Amino acid sequence: MDHLDKLEAQSVYIFREAYREFKNLVMLWSIGKDSTVLLWLARKAFFGHVPMPMLHIDTHYKIPEMIEYRDKLAREWQLNILYGENTAALDRKETYPDGTCDRITCCRKLKSEALKNTLSGQWPRYRFDHRLGRYLPDTNTEQYTGVIVGVRADEEGSRSKERYFSPRDKENDWDVGDQPPELWNQFKTDFAPGTHVRIHPLLDWTELNIWEYIDREDIPLVSLYFDQGQGRRYRSLGCWPCTSPVVSQARTIKEIIAELREGKYANIAERSGREQDKEDGGGLETLRREGYM
Repeated sequence: MDHLDKLEAQSVYIFREAYREFKNLVMLWSIGKDSTVLLWLARKAFFGHVPMPMLHIDTHYKIPEMIEYRDKLAREWQLNILYGENTAALDRKETYPDGTCDRITCCRKLKSEALKNTLSGQWPRYRFDHRLGRYLPDTNTEQYTGVIVGVRADEEGSRSKERYFSPRDKENDWDVGDQPPELWNQFKTDFAPGTHVRIHPLLDWTELNIWEYIDREDIPLVSLYFDQGQGRRYRSLGCWPCTSPVVSQARTIKEIIAELREGKYANIAERSGREQDKEDGGGLETLRREGYM
């Protein structure tokens, strides 16, 4: 068993533990490479089926190809997929692209607040109807308290403080200093009623591991990760006003792996193209304490 096999086995175990322990479970899908690997692992854990709904928080500022990819894969893999949004903020143009707030405030409104209220069922959710081929208002307003997320500890400073099973309070707020120890693969899964728990099956994976696994498993990805002839590609995907491509001529997965192992991005942070990270002093802990992904 090589290192990727061990990471895969650990992630599959975390998935199955979460499914066994938590009733109201949902999995976040940002459409990026990490959460798509997460989706792939879920299908492995449950023999080709994803038994929990998937949730995408739509800021309406994703690169259009990302949304097209989301719906294409939802149809092909018959995913039970939902999306939520902060309709009020969008209608009032309380966003960074509209020039009414800074990037961090925009993230708080379009991501943190949208996620919190979508999980609680207080704001509308929209579910993909495979029969009609479009999204319809979801009639199920149950609260989701177990949330599976594609967070990696190496991705950004605050994420390294997470646990595999990371509790939040009833408002989804994260007390960084009050996290249960996880020693010798012993995980705490019994929490007080009303506790929100984030579950992180990819916590010990690195960016390089993710790409090596994508290569091994031949996982389909949005083409934005690859150079299309302009000498640039996206290394990390988010909203288009706050995510910049990097200079790279990598057109294949193997070329990206080479860049990460010993090439130009071997020692450069993955989210260096995310402008909101820079705006918050290089980290997102402020937002993550309030429920950000």
